[in-house]
Amino acid sequence: MAELVPVITIDGPGGSGKGTIGARLANRLNWEFLDSGALYRLVGLAANKHGIALDDEAALEKISRGLDAQFAVKRVGDEILHFTYLEDEDVGAELRTEEAGAAASKVAVLQRVREALLQRQRDFRTLPGLVCDGRDMGTVVFPDAQLKIYLTASAKIRAERRVKQLKNKGLDANLPQILADIKARDDRDMNRSVSPLVPADDAIVIDTSEMGVDEVDSRIRELVKSRFNI
Repeated sequence: MAELVPVITIDGPGGSGKGTIGARLANRLNWEFLDSGALYRLVGLAANKHGIALDDEAALEKISRGLDAQFAVKRVGDEILHFTYLEDEDVGAELRTEEAGAAASKVAVLQRVREALLQRQRDFRTLPGLVCDGRDMGTVVFPDAQLKIYLTASAKIRAERRVKQLKNKGLDANLPQILADIKARDDRDMNRSVSPLVPADDAIVIDTSEMGVDEVDSRIRELVKSRFNI
């Protein structure tokens, strides 16, 4: 039964490090990986490609139910990277733009879209286990997860991280604009009526503002070893 498959949820705002940490953890454990935020980005991307407005809830629900998405975690050199595919096409570069993030935040407030994607997310729960990152993994999608982690960081730090990430991918990045976008997205995500961004009551909250990736990774290794003895 799916309920017997172990799950680790990593929630938090954009730029808190949950995607990087989640990919590392999934690779180390050899578990399935779900980047739930990418699902909403994929819906936004598919909508834009098909000329569907981001407030057309009925059309977006249809896209969500038929969304063909896959995730993979691979070692590339010394890095552990996660890849996102839409209908077998690698769309990682497109999904990581600020435009895609803003679109995801807009479609994520639509109840019918969330309902359509809820079961799709739960279907990723397969043996030997699942590591998933997002904004409501521990509160809504997998409330029975054995380990729930909530990563956070100041808006300024997260904006600086996003700028670095985009520049490393050869994309343009404007710090003041990205900071403004992150603050606006935080406001939407934390104050929305449907599944607002908050730590689960039983989540372990880690502020990564003054922590490097390796330090955060080490802390989570300790938590996983303590909870699962692996």
